[in-house]
Amino acid sequence: MRLLKVATCNLNQWAMDFDCNLNNIKESITRAKQSGAAIRLGPELEITGYGCEDHFLELDTVAHAWECLKDILLGDWTDGILCSFGMPVIRGSERYNSQVLCLNRKIIMIRPKMWLANDGNYRELRWFTAWKHKELVDFQLPSEISTALSQQTVPFGYGYIQFLDTAVAAEVCEELYTPIPPHAELALHGVEVFMNASGSHHQLRKLDLRLRSFIGATHSRGGVYMYSNHQGCDGGRLYYDGCSCVVLNGDVVAQGSQFSLKDVEVVVAQIDLDALTHLYTVKILYVMVHAVAQAVSHDGLNFPMTGQVASLRGSISCFQEQASCNPKVPSVATPYKLCQPFNLQMPLSSPLEIRYHSPEEEIAFGPSCWMWDYLRRSGASGFLLPLSGGADSSSVAAIVGCMCQLVVKGVENGDEQVKADAIRIGHYTDGEFPTDSKEFAKRIFYTVFMGSENSSEATRMRAKVLATEIGSWHLDVSIDGVVSALLSLFQTLTGKRPRYKVDGGSNIENLGLQNIQARIRMVLAFMLASLLPWVHNKPGFYLVLGSSNVDEGLRGYLTKYDCSSADINPIGSISKQDLRRFLRWAATHLGYASLAEIEAAPPTAELEPIRSNYSQLDEVDMGMTYEELSVYGRLRKIFRCGPVSMFQNLCYKWGASLSPAEVADKVKHFFKYYSINRHKMTVLTPSYHAESYSPEDNRFDLRQFLYNVRWPYQFRKIDQLVREFDGEKPALAKLSDEEKVGVASDGGMGVVAAGSDDPKAGL
Repeated sequence: MRLLKVATCNLNQWAMDFDCNLNNIKESITRAKQSGAAIRLGPELEITGYGCEDHFLELDTVAHAWECLKDILLGDWTDGILCSFGMPVIRGSERYNSQVLCLNRKIIMIRPKMWLANDGNYRELRWFTAWKHKELVDFQLPSEISTALSQQTVPFGYGYIQFLDTAVAAEVCEELYTPIPPHAELALHGVEVFMNASGSHHQLRKLDLRLRSFIGATHSRGGVYMYSNHQGCDGGRLYYDGCSCVVLNGDVVAQGSQFSLKDVEVVVAQIDLDALTHLYTVKILYVMVHAVAQAVSHDGLNFPMTGQVASLRGSISCFQEQASCNPKVPSVATPYKLCQPFNLQMPLSSPLEIRYHSPEEEIAFGPSCWMWDYLRRSGASGFLLPLSGGADSSSVAAIVGCMCQLVVKGVENGDEQVKADAIRIGHYTDGEFPTDSKEFAKRIFYTVFMGSENSSEATRMRAKVLATEIGSWHLDVSIDGVVSALLSLFQTLTGKRPRYKVDGGSNIENLGLQNIQARIRMVLAFMLASLLPWVHNKPGFYLVLGSSNVDEGLRGYLTKYDCSSADINPIGSISKQDLRRFLRWAATHLGYASLAEIEAAPPTAELEPIRSNYSQLDEVDMGMTYEELSVYGRLRKIFRCGPVSMFQNLCYKWGASLSPAEVADKVKHFFKYYSINRHKMTVLTPSYHAESYSPEDNRFDLRQFLYNVRWPYQFRKIDQLVREFDGEKPALAKLSDEEKVGVASDGGMGVVAAGSDDPKAGL
């Protein structure tokens, strides 16, 4: 019997803060050793932080990483425990994203990453080179490290470590998701423990895809799969969502939190590499055997069996056959034992029920944790939010309220770091600390209703009631005087005074009057954020929060440099549909009952006068519904559709209720206004990344911002296709209820082109 205890961790690292990162690494090793673990795995690039970006090109960054590693190795941190550390390493003229495997104050092996993440938010090829050789070479350690460790060279490259009692290998983040991942070959060479150091960010409904990959890695091949991830905001738009775990023969036996305010969380599992006692069904065994071309079928039976890594692999004939002829993979022989013998006092880890958060919970907890990290690391004293009483700004307010609840809960649970940060930010004295989320919100959260003659009493009261429920310091301000002063100045300069459209003005006048109100609110918000702390005898400054959603950004339905311009925006990558579901959830689960009424109200900017026969509505202004915008966004970004392919796709999806000509009009309308307003994305407030179709220009969605908005070639092609259809109806597949309302059955990841409840509404 070979008993092995392993430890993986979530670490809240901060890019370029080497002191913070080193302390977290040491704390995780301490906890792993206290648990009796023989292996400790940390996240990808944990010494520097994953989000250093172009700082990786600086030699200082690499030098500081080596200095931190030397600090660890000169102490007793790696005594009796195999540790894998993530850091950049330069070999010759190439820079590699590497895992440095250490034991007993020596470097055993350096494993450079072979397949780099280079899409979406990832740009690893900008900073690193992929290791392309299936071999190990000698790497000359930097002279300072070599002298300190009395070690000249170390094996560098692709391979595994062969201990006296097991074999261990690294597989770095993206490599798991490649068509032929390294673990497939390494398993055939007898590797039993795989260590995946990752830097994976949160995205709504993404966790299941990640966990399925871990499960699949060992489901048919057997083995132990360790996964470590960052957790928190390390200095940018991304929130790394932890969920470090250990998977054994296709079952999750240990799982860390996905969202947390903790800086360090260690996840431990104890397994028996020879006799891993847990439940298997013959049906599962059939799936595993079938995966390697075995035809065994005992479907439906269910009884306990003994699962084993070595025994499982040995029971599959094709596995043995492939292993016998697999090309040789180099290894590093290490005369050391990681496992312990049979001991009844050492309980084994059993399969767990995987913990998932609903999308509503993800919206509540992900941005809340991201904002807390941003607040405590920025030096700010709190947040200021222009609160209109509408769905978007109310969602942001609820997320701040959720953050305050998490902070108080963290203090109650004895998290000393959360307590220290809360005392500092909330300016508590005389031994006091936050015990009530509303009281804490009063100290760190300003909300401001900036009303005008166009604002309704209903939205004013909704903002006030919600602020009371959350506990924010709420202000009610009228901006009419400032608007009037600016219009008088304009009239003095030009001799003309613009009018709203409902009062006989032109479209240009109407838009100009709306933009004046919107931009005044931005100026007032920043003024209040900088001066209100002074008014209330508080040190520091407040961060201004934005509240435009991903669909408005995609359509450009916002004023450039209005209240969408802020310091950060927690909902800038979340769809209107998801936000409305979040509001309904938060009304009950966060205790902010007024959110139910806010969610039920029709979305309106309230920038035009209300008349008995006219009330401004967002979807009427845009010429499309928010639901349709989500469809356009997914087709444009996720499925990489231009105007013509989007039209063709939507002819199938909306063909039951729209003619090809009507679909064409909708597609043209979207692309016209998308391209007209694309320039606004270049100055979009840094937003929490949550959605795979975000139009954010600075990091995620890289496209031009000057277009020929007539799209002459593409629109002409669409017109040609419409003429060819000549009234022909597409053959339609029967849609599920979920597809009919615009949400795919997979929970929203990879929606093809869902239909709207009423696609004609935007015509």
